[in-house]
Amino acid sequence: MFSKSTYIARRKALCEKVNSGLLVFMGNDYVGMNYRDNTYRFRQDSSFLYFFGIDQENMCAVIDLDEHKEVVFGDELSVEYIVWMGAQKSIKDKAEEIGVTDTRPRKEADDYIAKAMKAGRKIHVLPPYRDANKIYLSGVLGTTIAGIEEYVSASFVDAVIQIRSIKEEAEIVQMEEALATTKNMHMAAMLHARPGIREYDLTAKVHAEALAGGGDLAYPIILTVHGQTLHNHYHGNLLEEGQMVLGDFGAESSTHYAGDITRTFPVGERFTDRQKEIYKIVLRAEKETIEALRPGVAYVDMHLLSARIILEGLKELGLVKGDVDAALEAGAYGLFFPHGVGHMIGMDVHDMEDLGENRVGYGDDFERSTLFGLRSLRLAKVLEVGNVVTVEPGIYFIPELIAQWKSEAKFEDYIVYDEVEKYTDFSGIRIEDDCLITAEGSRVLGPYIPKEIEEIEEIRARGAKIL
Repeated sequence: MFSKSTYIARRKALCEKVNSGLLVFMGNDYVGMNYRDNTYRFRQDSSFLYFFGIDQENMCAVIDLDEHKEVVFGDELSVEYIVWMGAQKSIKDKAEEIGVTDTRPRKEADDYIAKAMKAGRKIHVLPPYRDANKIYLSGVLGTTIAGIEEYVSASFVDAVIQIRSIKEEAEIVQMEEALATTKNMHMAAMLHARPGIREYDLTAKVHAEALAGGGDLAYPIILTVHGQTLHNHYHGNLLEEGQMVLGDFGAESSTHYAGDITRTFPVGERFTDRQKEIYKIVLRAEKETIEALRPGVAYVDMHLLSARIILEGLKELGLVKGDVDAALEAGAYGLFFPHGVGHMIGMDVHDMEDLGENRVGYGDDFERSTLFGLRSLRLAKVLEVGNVVTVEPGIYFIPELIAQWKSEAKFEDYIVYDEVEKYTDFSGIRIEDDCLITAEGSRVLGPYIPKEIEEIEEIRARGAKIL
């Protein structure tokens, strides 16, 4: 948890942005995997954690803007609970640590909200994403699941986005902690990869490092020799000489801040010449995009900068032809770079995505593109000091997409399909770092994680000797 004054200041800032009514914060509960008591790892709602800091299940909190009250609703632990799960601090003690003195049993939240509704007061809720919270809210609000949308408050959502988008120094410390563990995860993968093992052998070492760092995974591990599949969570493939491993994973700190890093490295000790050619393009795109980050620039322009560099590099290799500006505007790069160049990151790896991706990443000033590739960009708006973003360009050769676009003669003025088809066995390369926007430009967060070709090959050679 952060200091008491931190939570008090956050709630005060929120109250200054919403005029009246009741702000309702729903905490999360355990979710069963295949039956009630066999649960997924508990993860508290991030906005509840941000403003109230209590990392315990079955909680609710309200900020009563009209009566100037803050109430935390939760049940004290029974002896039966303690027998199974162990003792904890009381709700009252936890609430006092975040500056709230009014605590009540969880069921009293129903009456508190119902009383406010009966008085004709505005009820503000954030978009619920857990089914249990949807069912609860539909009951207490007297509406259908679909009807909850009427209570999702734009002013509440926008206020939370504005506040959480600017990271405090204490949050940066937590993200640096997550990234220190994330480095250990990536170093373990680079050092222990070798021909003849399975992807899950590396995945196990990566997850072990996350746990050893005092937290867990920020998101499911992407570790694959089929890097052309953007979110490949299958870990059963055999590693073979000549392949590359794409590892996209990060740690979550003990306070639930995320790291999100991608590195691509050879299964053997060295990249092939062809792999080096593509890798250098991606690395140039990543480094030059990071160099261009600063307050006042629109992140959509950072995406287009990466896309331009990718087109220029592929044109030098003979895979792209024609006018680069025209190819960029048309969206021809989507064949090779079909995702966005990055997103906000903080307590969520895709920060605040539960509040609405367009509200977080586009706001009222930017309209989402319909172009393949560009439409997948999660963040477009102007950057501010205190934002933390990922920068993750990539080049992928997806056989099915290549075949489809060729059959449709799509962008044939820009794409040399006969040359591109020679890369259908290539897979993909992505390189990613997390960057804080500063007054002077940006700073890559966390300890340096090797990404130059020579550095990676040195680590791979060292790993071969210790195994």
